[in-house]
Amino acid sequence: MAETKQQKGGARVAVQKFGTFLSSMIMPNIGAFIAWGILTALFIPDGFFPNEKINTMVGPMVTYLLPILIAFTGGKLVHEVRGGVVGAIVTMGVIMGTSAPEWIGEDGHSSPMFLGAMICGPLAAWLFKKLESLWAGKVRPGFEMLVDNFSLGIFGFAGAIASMYLLTPVMNFIMDIAGRAVEFLISNNLLWLTSALIEPAKVFFLNNAINHGVLTPLATDQSAETGKSVLYLLEANPGPGLGILLAFMVFGAGSARATAPGAALIHFFGGIHEIYFPYVLMRPQLLLAAIGGGMAGVAINTIMDVGLRSPAAPGSIIAIYGTVASDSYLGVTIAVLASTAVSFAIAAPILKFTKGTDDLDKATADMEAMKGKKSSVAGALSSQSAEESPEIRNVVFACDAGMGSSAMGASVLRNKIKEAGFGDVVTVTNSAVNNLKDNYELVVVHEDLAERAKPATPSAIHVTVDNFMASPRYDEVVELIREQQSGESSTTAPIADEQNAAEDPAASDAVSENASAGTDVLRPETIVLDGHATSREEAIDQAGALLVSAGAVEQAYVDSMHEREKSVSTFMGNGLAIPHGTNEAKESIKGSAISFIRLDEPVDWGGKPATFIVGIAGADGSHLKTLSKIAKIFGKADTVEQLEQAKTKDEILEIFEKVNK
Repeated sequence: MAETKQQKGGARVAVQKFGTFLSSMIMPNIGAFIAWGILTALFIPDGFFPNEKINTMVGPMVTYLLPILIAFTGGKLVHEVRGGVVGAIVTMGVIMGTSAPEWIGEDGHSSPMFLGAMICGPLAAWLFKKLESLWAGKVRPGFEMLVDNFSLGIFGFAGAIASMYLLTPVMNFIMDIAGRAVEFLISNNLLWLTSALIEPAKVFFLNNAINHGVLTPLATDQSAETGKSVLYLLEANPGPGLGILLAFMVFGAGSARATAPGAALIHFFGGIHEIYFPYVLMRPQLLLAAIGGGMAGVAINTIMDVGLRSPAAPGSIIAIYGTVASDSYLGVTIAVLASTAVSFAIAAPILKFTKGTDDLDKATADMEAMKGKKSSVAGALSSQSAEESPEIRNVVFACDAGMGSSAMGASVLRNKIKEAGFGDVVTVTNSAVNNLKDNYELVVVHEDLAERAKPATPSAIHVTVDNFMASPRYDEVVELIREQQSGESSTTAPIADEQNAAEDPAASDAVSENASAGTDVLRPETIVLDGHATSREEAIDQAGALLVSAGAVEQAYVDSMHEREKSVSTFMGNGLAIPHGTNEAKESIKGSAISFIRLDEPVDWGGKPATFIVGIAGADGSHLKTLSKIAKIFGKADTVEQLEQAKTKDEILEIFEKVNK
C-alpha cells in the first residue's frame, strides 16, 4: 500500500513538474500575448479604432513573434541563452513550414505554431547541449568563440530544415485533431464537461499542464482566426472559487470562516486562485461545488458565444475585463455570477450538514506538500506553529546597502547561535535588501525595510527588529532553532553557498572573516575621544570628515551617509550608531576605513541616545571583519564600559586590537 501511494505521489509530482515546465515557457511571455490582444481589440477592421497600418502588426506577431519568444524561453530553460537561440532558430523552420500553401486551410488561415515552439525550443536546446558536451573542455585555447559560434550556427541551420520537413506535418496533424475536438465540444454545447477535469486539476496543481500547455495555444489559435476564444475562460473564471469562499463566510467555522473574507478579495480581485485550494482540501466534497460552478460558467459562456482576446493572467476579474472581447462583457459577467451562485449553492449544504474540523493550518500544509513548496499566499492566512515552520538552516540579515547594519546584526546572532551549540547547523549571512533571493528560511530586517524584504523572500520566516545589537528577537530565533533541533538525529548540515555569497561583495562576513583585512582600518587619526555634537546630522558630518581626512572617501560619500540615514536609522543599540553611505555611493570610497567618536554627551539618534559614533567606509569587504569585532565589543557590557573609561587613543586601539589583527 505504501509503495502504491508513493508511486501515485511520484506520478503526480512528475505531472506537476511537467506542467510547471510548460507554464515556464508561456508565463514569462504573457505580457506579449496581452500586447497582441490589445492590438487586435483596437486596430483590426472590427476593432474599436480600425487602422490598416497598425493592423499589419497583428499577423506577424502571432505567426512569428509569439512562437519565437516561447521557443527561446523554452530553450533557455534547458541550456541558458545558447539553448534559447538555437531553439528559436529551429522553431523558425516549423513556423515557415506551416505557412506553405499545402498547410494553409480553406479559410486562408494557418495555425500559430505555439505547440511546435513548445516542442522545438526545449528539444533543440537539449540536443545541442548533448552535442556540445562531446567536445567540452577539449577545444584549444583561443578557438572557443569560433567553435561556439559555428557549432550553434550549423546545428541551428540543420535543425530548422529538419523541423520544416519532419515536424510540420506532425504538428499540423495534432493541431487539426485538437481543433476538431474543441469545435465538436463547442458546437454540441459539451464544452462544460471539461470542468470535471479542470477544476479538480486546479486544486491538485495540475492546472498549469492543462491551461498553459494546451488551452492557451489552442485559444490563441482560435482568437487569431475569430478575434476571441472561450478557451481562455475555462480555467481563469474566478466564480467557482468565490462561491466556495462565500459559503465559508456564512457556514464555515473557526479560522477558516475568519480568513475567508480576505481570501475572497485576494482570489477575486488579485487573481490568485491558489488561495482557496486549502479550503477545498478541508472538505474534499467541495470539489463538487467547484466542478458545478465551473460547468455553469462554461455553459453560459458557450451559449452566449463569449470569449477573451488574450490570456487573463492572473485570473483576476480585473484582468478578465481587461481582455474580454467587445461583444462579450454581458455574457462574461453573467457567467461569473452564475458560476459563483451555483458553487455557493452546492458548497453551503456541504458545510452546514457535513462534519469537518475546518483546520486551515493542516489543509495549507497538505496543499504545500502537494505543491512541493511553501505557499506565501495561503500561508499568510494560517497560523503555523514553530514545529510547522521550515527548518532553519540559512539566516540572512538585510539592510539598505548590505555593508554595515546587517553585517553587525549577523555577527551578533551568529555568536548567539554558536554559543547555543548550533553554529555547525545554521549559517548566518548578510545582504543588501535589493539583492535578497528566496533561498533562506529566515530573514532578519529592520522594521523600516520589512515591506521591501517580503516580496523577494516569500517563503521565509520574517523577523523585524529596531535594534541590531541587542534585540530580544535574537533570543526568540535561537529558541526556535533549539526547538527544531531537539529530538532530531545528528546529521551533517548543508554548507553555505559560498559562491552566492561571493557574488555579493557585501553578502557575508562569514566569508570575509577568513580573509585578511589588509591594512588597518581603525587608526589613531580616525579616533576622537572628546567629541561633541548637538544633532545626529552634526555627528554624521564629524564621522564623515574623519574618513575624508584619512583619504578613505570623497566628500560625496559623506552626503550619501546623510541620505542613508533618511531611509533607515543606523542606530545599533547599546549607545552605538554606525553611519555609512548608500550602496550607490561605493564609487566615492577610495579605501576601507572606520572612524570612532566618543561623545561627551549622548546625541538623539532617531529617539535613541547614541554615545559612540562609528563611521564606516568599505571598499572591498575588508571592513566586514572589523564590523564583526565591533559587534562583539558592543555586545558585552564590560567592553562597552572599558570604551567609556578609556583615556587615550591607544587604550581604544588596545580594546580593538583584534580588529587590526
